[in-house]
Amino acid sequence: MEDGYQNRTAFIKGAKDIAKEVKRQASKKVNRSVDRVTDEYSKRSYSRFEEDDDYPNDTSATGGGGGAPQDGGGYYRNGDSHAGGGGGGGDDDDGGHSDSTEGHDEDDEIYEGEYQGIPRDGGGAKEGLAGGPSSVKGAGGAQGFRDADGAAAAEAERRKDQEELAQQYETILQECGHGKFQWSLYFVLGLALMADGVEIFVVGFVLPSAEKDMCLSEPNKSMLGLIVYLGMMVGAFLWGGLADRIGRRQSLLISLSINSVFSFFSSFVQGYSTFLFCRLLSGVGIGGSIPIVFSYYSEFLAQEKRGEHLSWLCMFWMIGGIYASAMAWAIIPHYGWSFQMGSAYQFHSWRVFVLVCAFPSVAAIIALSAMPESPRFYLENGKHDEGWMILKQVHDTNMRAKGFPERVFSVTTIKTVKPMDELVDTGTDTPVWQRYKLKIMSLARQVKNNFLACFNPEYKRTTFMLMAVWFTMSFSYYGLTVWFPDMIKYIQKQEYESKTKTFSKERVEHVTFNFTLENQVHRQGHYFNDKFLNLKMKSMVFEDSVFEECYFEDITSTNTFFRNCTFIASLFYNTDLFKYRFVNSKLVNSTFLHNKEGCMLDFSDDNNAYMIYFVSFLGTLAVLPGNIVSALLMDKIGRLRMLAGSSVISCVSCFFLMFGSNESGMIALLCLFGGISIASWNALDVLTVELYPSDKRTTAFGFLNALCKLAAVLGISIFQSFVGITKAVPILFAAGALAAGSFLATKLPETRGQVLQ
Repeated sequence: MEDGYQNRTAFIKGAKDIAKEVKRQASKKVNRSVDRVTDEYSKRSYSRFEEDDDYPNDTSATGGGGGAPQDGGGYYRNGDSHAGGGGGGGDDDDGGHSDSTEGHDEDDEIYEGEYQGIPRDGGGAKEGLAGGPSSVKGAGGAQGFRDADGAAAAEAERRKDQEELAQQYETILQECGHGKFQWSLYFVLGLALMADGVEIFVVGFVLPSAEKDMCLSEPNKSMLGLIVYLGMMVGAFLWGGLADRIGRRQSLLISLSINSVFSFFSSFVQGYSTFLFCRLLSGVGIGGSIPIVFSYYSEFLAQEKRGEHLSWLCMFWMIGGIYASAMAWAIIPHYGWSFQMGSAYQFHSWRVFVLVCAFPSVAAIIALSAMPESPRFYLENGKHDEGWMILKQVHDTNMRAKGFPERVFSVTTIKTVKPMDELVDTGTDTPVWQRYKLKIMSLARQVKNNFLACFNPEYKRTTFMLMAVWFTMSFSYYGLTVWFPDMIKYIQKQEYESKTKTFSKERVEHVTFNFTLENQVHRQGHYFNDKFLNLKMKSMVFEDSVFEECYFEDITSTNTFFRNCTFIASLFYNTDLFKYRFVNSKLVNSTFLHNKEGCMLDFSDDNNAYMIYFVSFLGTLAVLPGNIVSALLMDKIGRLRMLAGSSVISCVSCFFLMFGSNESGMIALLCLFGGISIASWNALDVLTVELYPSDKRTTAFGFLNALCKLAAVLGISIFQSFVGITKAVPILFAAGALAAGSFLATKLPETRGQVLQ
């Protein structure tokens, strides 16, 4: 019986050995098949992508049999409808497992189902791994290509890989579909774009109050108005360049964090210099929003959806302007929302408004933390696994939301591009500070080289044409949008001055004035033993008058002056009638006691403040029809027709400005111009995204957006100088710039229906 038991044990052991050997041989056979498929893919030409984006079965090449792997076999799972194969493929997934989890026996120390990494193509990914035999050092290029010819060959190979990736990536996005994931990302990135729209309006809304709180001179007010544009100009170039090197998501998170932090600080700082510094850095932070947001979102959109949904995304800039206008309207005029600690620290309602304006940026940071990096960025930098996992996440999220959770992501291998630049390996013995210094210098060189590549012969013409279009549009748009409110203020000022009352040679004795004095001129008057108590003087002028034994107490004044006046034995107590208000005046035996310190808020400008917010609200809301029209027609009529057509109509509408002779007319023309010109901006944003390859997209977009802010500063400065002088020059400048921009736009290539480079 014992012998029988041993024989049975030996039999079972032999059977297990036989099964193990069969399994090993089957595994080796599968591996050899995968290697043959990979080798065939590496030899496959780029023309396959041009023939069919959906990787059809190439029966002519295989005869419909089960021999060599067919077209697309290196990208999709066996048996998938994309993979092809007449008789060589089985059922899809056989239970849903991936080729990347196919197991081995215990001798290989890997069991079935253990993750072995996502299958890679044989061409680009291996060579692109950092630290591999052809990894790069510094910003100089591949180590194996030391001469110019070798570098050119490497760049040509890289461009070929990029083109191949672009075609395959478009097909993968088609398989992933457009659904829940893209809409979630739409609202997240919309918050970042909304923060940019808010930033444009913040300083303009707080300036009427901040100039009183900080006692700002005219030059200081002008600098405060322009500092945000200067900060955004620097930020656009900086973050646009970094987004192509360290990633879209990471760059956007850092830039929004800087914007949030310094927006928060700017609401509490007291001095003009520190406030200016905080707004500058806040602008630097938000400057990266536009170039990164559009590039980031475009890399999750298939070609038939890209123009429309990028245009819908532009609506959040409008929402940001509406949010800023509504918050200013609701908060700033409420002067009771304030407190102060002595005379050194004051926190008025406009500071509450600045704090509230940081909320969209904070919300964008929180929401963006749950979003993945752009898979296209990973694939362009040789990170196959990371890109594959994100695309699978997009596919699975959309399929589950559409009610097809059983659909499996069929792509197993994606073409990757060998990165040209890597950071220097400094070793462990190098001091930490020196390591960071070398890495920063290397990163700066990479950003610089990437920027200069935008002016290579391949992109030079496109870059210069886009520079001209961006500059002309920004010069005219920002110049006119600032000129409109200034003209409205000028018209209001003229109307106000036309109602000025004039009094001459009046004699007033023993009278107590305890009511508001406004918009009056008194000439050659004589005031004897009069009292001016607890009153406000607004736009009051006294000329060649005499004040004898008069008493002034608790006076608040705005635009009030005493010219060539004489004060005899008069007393000033707790007033803001400082010396600069007395022009060529004589003070004889007169005394000033406890003068008010600092600049007080202008309580008498409530209606004017409401008008500023209301005009901005209407001007921002007026772009809604233009946004809707551009979104619906962008993919139907093309980017160039949208850009050129909207620019031409905007140019024609400029000449209607000559008829804006009153406040209501100017507001209507402002709304008309904004509603028409927004379509041009949407088309230009889409066109800029699609004209550059992924490794240069945010760099080029950031540079062009920085140029846009420079043109805005020039346009604002030039157009403001003609307020109250002439309308003809600003109108001719704006119309000429828009006409030139629309003409140059027609020379750009159309990108509708093309894959994203």
